[in-house]
Amino acid sequence: MALRIAPGSRITVDNLARELNVSQTPIREALGRLEGEGLVIKTHLIGYSAAPQISRRRFDELYDLRLLLEPEAAARSARRLDERRLAELKEVAGVMSRGHGGDERVRYSSFARLDAIFHDRILEFAGNDLIRQTLAHQHTHFHIFRLMFHSRVTEEALDEHQALLVAFAAGDGKAAERAMREHIERSRDRLLPAFE
Repeated sequence: MALRIAPGSRITVDNLARELNVSQTPIREALGRLEGEGLVIKTHLIGYSAAPQISRRRFDELYDLRLLLEPEAAARSARRLDERRLAELKEVAGVMSRGHGGDERVRYSSFARLDAIFHDRILEFAGNDLIRQTLAHQHTHFHIFRLMFHSRVTEEALDEHQALLVAFAAGDGKAAERAMREHIERSRDRLLPAFE
């Protein structure tokens, strides 16, 4: 997530085991998990490599897909939330953890994971498993967050998550739809400079 391993570069199990002073087993398990998240690619007889950076075309397609599906899902979720689900969304929205010092790259990576969970829960609560699976399969959030490391990305996204939470707490489907559309459009605009 922090791009310490450049997109597309080869990852050798032996080197990582030596560097981290662990056996190959946990390295292979970790690489398997990262492969499942779309961050690592395993090629038969070659080994592992970091996933390549997404192209501008793929970026545009991902945002088109998100704008078609997520605002409506947010509206549906707002109408279906109970107190337990709202509390769960608040917990993963990341709003409460903002500005808590530490390594910025670790915080950025942590936020990217929470952001993926936040959006996934909204899709789950909307009640359409096909939409949820379609977006999860794209590994959208991990590809997007790998484009640019910047604290602005996190802070502005947290403000947008707060706006979504307000709409959810009010059970206002229209406001949730608008907030999600605005969040996705702003996210796209924040990350476009990565292609310049």
